[in-house]
Amino acid sequence: MPEVWTDFQPPPGLRSGHVQSLISSSGIRKRVVLRRSEALRLAAEVWTLDGGDDIRLQGLYSAQAGDSKGLAVLLHGWEGSVNSNYVLANGARLYASGFDVFRLNFRDHGDTHHLNHEIFHSCRLDEVVHALRDLQDRLGAEPWYLAGYSLGGNFSMRVALQAEQAGLHIGHVVAVNPVINPLHAMVSMEEGIRFYERYFERKWSRSLKIKKQAFPELYGQETWHEIKGLRERTHYLATRHAGFQNAEEYFEGYSIADDRLAPLAVPSTILTSADDPVVPVGDFEELPANANLELIVTEHGGHCGFLKNWKLESMAEDLIADRFLMAAG
Repeated sequence: MPEVWTDFQPPPGLRSGHVQSLISSSGIRKRVVLRRSEALRLAAEVWTLDGGDDIRLQGLYSAQAGDSKGLAVLLHGWEGSVNSNYVLANGARLYASGFDVFRLNFRDHGDTHHLNHEIFHSCRLDEVVHALRDLQDRLGAEPWYLAGYSLGGNFSMRVALQAEQAGLHIGHVVAVNPVINPLHAMVSMEEGIRFYERYFERKWSRSLKIKKQAFPELYGQETWHEIKGLRERTHYLATRHAGFQNAEEYFEGYSIADDRLAPLAVPSTILTSADDPVVPVGDFEELPANANLELIVTEHGGHCGFLKNWKLESMAEDLIADRFLMAAG
């Protein structure tokens, strides 16, 4: 494994996992990322994809004006969107490197709450796989490349597991700080600095209010956004709206822990950090050995950070571009 990745050392002041996590998603970095992603955003077209069973998922497609090195698809994390800092930053980097870029919104993320009646949950893998097959077929992309952050990294690895069966021709997957065991991530937020739980609680509340407004005939009486605590709200939504017996069964439904990655056949890279305040690094130590899975664990990086300098450039973007360019030949 190249030392350039495993020996990642950000400068003084950027070595705290909390600092990495907070600055990465901050408005300060947003200004930098918006400037860097101008070409990507100017080229973007809104595409609506077929998720199967009358489900619609939406994203933004930025095609090269000339020759392309292939298609790169980016998946955001929970309550993120196609305009999250890390999605825009990676999209800009890949677009500048010659790739066509598709940024996909999960159901009820970004401004897509009105597209589907039922609410989002993390076990809705089939619609993502179906939408990616629709995208692949419409573009004639073979092979193409997939990267995701946090929950998007979890989805990316589960998509890779379904690739052969679904006829997806994926050349390489990169997952950054992917959720491995969702229950452990929940405990990590509950037992750590409460900022992270409150951050996701606020964003989720906003999303649920928008969903309620989009479908008042279905959810007009719901007070789900008033339930305090992620675990309590997850239990309510999992049992009332997703068909699970409890939150623990729901968490198991999208876990990639234990030996779930053992049959992985798509070349994949997982990048995580020992100081991630959301996804415990111990979960990665128990992943199965697999020749198709490259695991890179750094000392620093936080959650979806890996900022390498005060220009707020990210080593994760370097890694994703490197792996995709290598796979594209």
